[in-house]
Amino acid sequence: MRTSAKSILSAAAATLLAVGMAAAATSTATAHPEHDGSGKEAGFDLVIEDVSPGGVPAERLTNVRCEDDRAGIFPCHKADLMTYVPLKEIGSIWANDVWGWTDPETDREYALLGTFEGTAFFDVTDGYDVRYLGLLPTHTQVRSGGIWRDIKVNDNHAYVVSENAGHGMQVFDLTRLRGVTEEQTWTEDNWVGGFGHAHNLAINEDSDTAYVIGARRDVTLCEGVNGGPLIFDLSDPKNPAFAGCYGGDGYTHDIHCVTYHGPDADYTGREICSASNEDTVTVLDATDPADVKQLARVPYETSAYTHQGWFSEDHKYFLMGDEIDELAGKVQETTTYIFDMSDLDNPQLTGTASSGLNTIDHNIFIKDGLAYESNYTSGLRIFDGWRLDQGRMREAGFFDGYPADDHTGFAGSWSNYPWFKDGKVVFTGTEEGLFVVQTRLKTSASGR
Repeated sequence: MRTSAKSILSAAAATLLAVGMAAAATSTATAHPEHDGSGKEAGFDLVIEDVSPGGVPAERLTNVRCEDDRAGIFPCHKADLMTYVPLKEIGSIWANDVWGWTDPETDREYALLGTFEGTAFFDVTDGYDVRYLGLLPTHTQVRSGGIWRDIKVNDNHAYVVSENAGHGMQVFDLTRLRGVTEEQTWTEDNWVGGFGHAHNLAINEDSDTAYVIGARRDVTLCEGVNGGPLIFDLSDPKNPAFAGCYGGDGYTHDIHCVTYHGPDADYTGREICSASNEDTVTVLDATDPADVKQLARVPYETSAYTHQGWFSEDHKYFLMGDEIDELAGKVQETTTYIFDMSDLDNPQLTGTASSGLNTIDHNIFIKDGLAYESNYTSGLRIFDGWRLDQGRMREAGFFDGYPADDHTGFAGSWSNYPWFKDGKVVFTGTEEGLFVVQTRLKTSASGR
């Protein structure tokens, strides 16, 4: 089944190259397929022109209110544009991941944007006056195949991995941003090797534990992981210590690990991970990183590429997106899968949710009972988890940063970060840049 998933993804890549080239009438940048588990991606020329393939001009836009489901050129609902920063403004050609940090001493808020060239820092405290603070250059630069980057934060430090060959993990002390108002070039505070490229990174801030995933080349830390989690102790934030690995279920594309406080009393207080492993949701007990145990491996009928997911705040549910099911015709519209995790040894798929469009879903995160989904060409979609106990959610708001169309392709919103305290959300457009939006949504009554 894994081979089938990869075959579908490879075929999709060829199709999307042609689609992307046709769509990019105003740009030589093209749509990009997601990583296929081999660490290989097609190399394209990436040149951002004056208008992106998504129809967004390469000029900063500020303070555009959503009225009658439009914010200027952008379709929207209950989400206003605070600021849009185009890639051209910061001299970049491609965006991917985004994360955030709030300085505990100053309460200033920062967006950390993954780009082709490195990690870009923005002060987004005033969402209407976003300030670019410069770039942490990528540790290794590979022209073809290294466009993806992933960033997470723990204890005031940012950790960065990339698909660039030999990149390893960068460590950056975010307190260095305090008082900075002008652009500058930054340097990493430390670098962690023992693996080359990696596709993704997850951190459980409660346990100071990092999970490097998708590393398949130049892995010297342990044998046989084949893209499975490499686990690091972040107790000393500048000096991550290797703690263990897990290779028992092959390649892991993404993972969410929590200190479990859900309904399954057998695992209260343990380090529980829900991994998206290409064709299954795989549940792990990683309390002992040197002896990770698999609790469950859950296939589902419409799987094409099990991509990413997030636990609900009560740890009772896991919301997951399959990146290829729409493209492969396994489903007829963008689908978020709802798993009941009340029994971690036997999770159950209980329902699905959709915007009604047929765009490709990507990264999902949950805050205050709302699920924030970056769904490529349909942008940021926000769902209310008010009926998760019935296997249902409803769309409550959205902001589409790719107004040209909603085609089923790899372009538009890659990721988002919803945890700023004032309701501000940042999200990326791969060929557009950084969007800062203000939502006008109430949290879910369920509190999930």
